[in-house]
Amino acid sequence: MNLEEKLKEFFGYESFRQGQKQIIEQVLQGTDTLGILPTGAGKSICYQLPALLQEGITLVVSPLISLMKDQVDQLNIANIPATFINSTVDEMEVHFRMQQVESGQVKILFVAPERFELESFNSFLQHLPIDLVAIDEAHCISQWGHDFRPSYVTFAERLSDLPTSPTILALTATATPRVSQDIQELLHISAESTVKTGFLRENLRFEVVKGKDKRDFLKSYLKEHQDESGIIYANTRKEVEEVTEWLNRNHFPAKRYHAGLSERERQKNQEDFLYDAVPIMVAINAFGMGINKSNVRFVIHYGMPATIEAYYQEAGRAGRDGLDSDAVLLFSPNDVRLRNFLIEQGEGSEQHKEQEYEKLRQMQAYASSETCLQGYILQYFGDKGEDCHKCSNCLDDRERTDVTLETQKVLSCVVRMEQRFGKTAVAQVLVGSKNKNLARWNFEKLSTFGIMKDYSQKAIGELIDFLTGEGYLVVSAGKYPLLGVSKRGIDVLQGRERVWRRAALSPEKKTTASELSFNAELFEDLRTLRLELAKEEGVPPFMIFSDASLKDMARIMPQGEEEFLKVSGVGQVKLKKYGKAFLETVKAYENR
Repeated sequence: MNLEEKLKEFFGYESFRQGQKQIIEQVLQGTDTLGILPTGAGKSICYQLPALLQEGITLVVSPLISLMKDQVDQLNIANIPATFINSTVDEMEVHFRMQQVESGQVKILFVAPERFELESFNSFLQHLPIDLVAIDEAHCISQWGHDFRPSYVTFAERLSDLPTSPTILALTATATPRVSQDIQELLHISAESTVKTGFLRENLRFEVVKGKDKRDFLKSYLKEHQDESGIIYANTRKEVEEVTEWLNRNHFPAKRYHAGLSERERQKNQEDFLYDAVPIMVAINAFGMGINKSNVRFVIHYGMPATIEAYYQEAGRAGRDGLDSDAVLLFSPNDVRLRNFLIEQGEGSEQHKEQEYEKLRQMQAYASSETCLQGYILQYFGDKGEDCHKCSNCLDDRERTDVTLETQKVLSCVVRMEQRFGKTAVAQVLVGSKNKNLARWNFEKLSTFGIMKDYSQKAIGELIDFLTGEGYLVVSAGKYPLLGVSKRGIDVLQGRERVWRRAALSPEKKTTASELSFNAELFEDLRTLRLELAKEEGVPPFMIFSDASLKDMARIMPQGEEEFLKVSGVGQVKLKKYGKAFLETVKAYENR
């Protein structure tokens, strides 16, 4: 049998993508298989083609209830008889579809894992000629996975009861080595029968945005990517509503998607997005799974996801057609607090919560790291890769600063606190805080108490995040993580390694009244002018005027050369060189 010919005949593709053919050959040989392929690698072909080449039925188990209809519609359009049974279908229709399956009118049956909890359904399966059971989102079966579902374990136990002993095909896009091993053990799939193509998505450009107003960034980014299709993921329904409303108010057409909407509105909004009637979808993280919309050019996470697995899976909605696309994470410390709150309010066991806290810390470390972002993700999933040379970290051309001394102070403090405290307590000791909760530990007697009093507690906390992300510090599991010094950190303490960081650590500077009262709109106009002049001269913008000078300019709003000289950072040379252009910008702003 020529599989390439069959692929062309049924699906119109000339050749297989990496990993597909090997998986299909193993399935047709009756070998239970685990396929780990990145989002967009064509996992569905791995069970759809065998389903058409085998005599019996293919059963597809998927947790994505709201998207089964789209998958079935796509198959039926391609003249592949398929149907689905889940909680969105009433009993009469379920009975009708079961009759269709029994009479041989259906080749592929999609079901939700919860369906296996019904004895009537299990009895129904006993009479079917099932050749293949495909398990989509197979990471859900592992308690170490980012989306563990007990119902997956329940149905997995039922598979051995099927009289036809069907071949098992487990598929996932996101599985760490530990999760992969879990899937193999629970489904009795050998490591030799596991096909892993790697997690690299060469066409994706990753970016982490910190310290910027999220809406300002969105406005700037979307203006540069007008009419391009994109998804903006938010963490809560309220955030989805607020962002959608703000986008439409600012003339960026967008639709919303979350569980609080009616099924009718969700379906309508989803179709508008799929058919390019609206370019932007603002959604809770479940949106987009299983949707084969190939022209999504960007995925922006308005809030930080709970895990790297979830982030990479959602980011993978972009660029399924192989063209260059962006995956942007807008990060703020409030995201971490929200995620901690959501974990604490969850219904899982304490052990499960500890795993969620650990995954959240890994996500936070990704946001704080200065290494290649793509490389960081690959390493997390057990892959190796070269620097991508296009993510925001690889392209960060800020001068690297030697922070070895500051790092040694932090690591030394962690050691002197016997590695029994978390980030907040360590930062408080370093700044010499008079916090009453610290007093009972007599930390003021430590040599590191107040050793970094010239820095803000926030700045030290950010340095600790950086050191954690780069592996100089390790963090314990649990709700209240404790800091420890890694082997790499010990090398720094003992002078065998130096630490470099792009974000400069500066002594705390008191905010002046002038900084608080500048005109923000004029400041943006001045920044635009500064950027234009910098491009003309081929120099970085700060060499023309610093932000502090522009803010002072936006506060004073000088009317002539004499007042312009009062601006911080302005002397006779810069007055002569730039005075006219900046004074005209101030005047233009006032005349609006």
